[in-house]
Amino acid sequence: MSRSSDKGATEPLAALVAVFAVSTGLALYAGVLDGALVSATGDRNVAAPTADSVEQRLSTAGVVAPDRVADALAVIPTGYEGNVTVRAGQRWSVGPSPPVDTARARRTVSVRVAPATVRRGTLRVSVW
Repeated sequence: MSRSSDKGATEPLAALVAVFAVSTGLALYAGVLDGALVSATGDRNVAAPTADSVEQRLSTAGVVAPDRVADALAVIPTGYEGNVTVRAGQRWSVGPSPPVDTARARRTVSVRVAPATVRRGTLRVSVW
């Protein structure tokens, strides 16, 4: 006579591995599907990653140097136009005026407005 506890039993480790495999598969599928939909529709927001690159290019030790704004257009992706504007009491800008329907990203940054003087400001990047 067999014991009833042996029927339909699953090892706990095997069950955890199966749950992990299914979860990983779903996550990968969702990631690939999201990437495919973005590439199919062409609605890719290039402003946000470009703003990150611009901020890194303009910053030293986390403080934006307005005299570097002219160099900011070098990180605009190939095939795109861009405008970079830094404001902290004053305004520094480079690039043509952006159209109304352009992708935009805004960051709050620290800006060196004078030697030993840092103010809170904004970095706005427009890409089209």
